[in-house]
Amino acid sequence: MEILWVLLALVMIGFVLLPVFRRRRGMIGQVPPGHPDAADPAHYGFALEEELDIRMPGPDQDLLDVLDLVQRTQDYRAAQQLLAGTEADGERRWQRVQAFAGAAALESQQRPGGVGETPGGQWLRVWRAEQPKDAGGAAVHAEFLVQQAWRTSTPGTDEFRIIMEEARAACGDAALLAPGDPVPYIVELSVARGLAYERAEFEQLWLRILDRAPAHMGAHLAALHYWCEKWHGSRELAYSFAEAAAARAPRGSLLAAMPLFAVFEHLPEVNLVSGFYQSEVVSKAVHGALHAVHSARPDDPMPAHVRHLLLFFLVRGERWAEAMNQLVHIDGHVGALPWTLSADPAAEFAVYRALAVAGYEANGGSPATLPH
Repeated sequence: MEILWVLLALVMIGFVLLPVFRRRRGMIGQVPPGHPDAADPAHYGFALEEELDIRMPGPDQDLLDVLDLVQRTQDYRAAQQLLAGTEADGERRWQRVQAFAGAAALESQQRPGGVGETPGGQWLRVWRAEQPKDAGGAAVHAEFLVQQAWRTSTPGTDEFRIIMEEARAACGDAALLAPGDPVPYIVELSVARGLAYERAEFEQLWLRILDRAPAHMGAHLAALHYWCEKWHGSRELAYSFAEAAAARAPRGSLLAAMPLFAVFEHLPEVNLVSGFYQSEVVSKAVHGALHAVHSARPDDPMPAHVRHLLLFFLVRGERWAEAMNQLVHIDGHVGALPWTLSADPAAEFAVYRALAVAGYEANGGSPATLPH
């Protein structure tokens, strides 16, 4: 009987992996590094796996410089100045708040502190103590608490609820310091998911965000989680939310890509349908996302989020040339879905990148034919 179960498992694994590795003419085979037939991403100028930056989805040199300075000196003032000079209702401010909070949370996790030892993330504690009326510091602190809850405790436990309640209060404090800033309310979307807000309460929170930044892509991505089947909604509610956002997307907005994120959030745990990634629902969502990144404003920091997810779907759908076109734009940074769901985001990204290169070359592509 055990042998039958093993055989059944092998058959199921074959169904899952076959669509990823096959191509139009035969198979993409795995060969050892250095083999004459090996497809080498380095030939395209792509970064080495160990050089991939897992902190952000795309480049933000000002943020990187300030993060390095703050972490080296443990002085928060550069972070305070950067946030003060960042547009309040834009996507970049939200990304920078997330990055500062994430850096402090990671430091705190790596160096919890002990006798005679300064705990990690102390610069954020000093920031809040010395500048209690600073809106940027308040927003970073609220996001820090949210990340701490998700990183260090389990949803549904008393510990998780206590940290989330503290985060909820911190969101309120941050909102009072900057009434027109949507970021404290966007942070609260994660609190709403963790504490299972009733739908009426969640919708009131969502209206506050729409009043301040109706086309904010980061806010829509955060809200989508609440409506997903695995949290407090359903596949139908999540798809409806995403499609409504795409339908009202202004020109140049990334909201047209929202259906692709809804599809990703509801991918089957085991896919036994060989053509799933070429299906109408996936193809339509991919088309919308491709249109979104092609028409996005040059100064919009959000296309990288969409391009990373597009790479995942385009590789799964064996659309190798289009996958390579996404890599040209995003290679070097992997701090985005779907890679951040992995214990090793850089390694996960590198696997898909290698598949894209192998599929591209197996169909006649080369570094010379790839537009940059």
